[in-house]
Amino acid sequence: MKLVMTIVSNQDAPNVLDAIAQARFFATKVSTTGQFLVDGHTAILIGTEDDKVQQVYSIIEDNVKKRVVKKQNVTSTVNGSLLNEAVNVEEYGAVAFTINVEEFKKI
Repeated sequence: MKLVMTIVSNQDAPNVLDAIAQARFFATKVSTTGQFLVDGHTAILIGTEDDKVQQVYSIIEDNVKKRVVKKQNVTSTVNGSLLNEAVNVEEYGAVAFTINVEEFKKI
């Protein structure tokens, strides 16, 4: 058994959760905060059999979008007025991890 932990934008989380549920997977949504982008992210935990991990990844990929967002006060080693202006930063659609599950119980 595997646990797929993915972090997605709050904008994409409802679509991912709906698609996961329609495919009959079980998921848990956990609100998270990050250090860089401020628009908010959600961690989604999905337990699945080993042979269905790629199906879960496909569902996630189909339901998230890469975005370019404005970020203020980006830290840099370069001096100049550019640091005081918002810069465009690419935000990935999702970050996902697959974790081996030694034991799973419903209690």
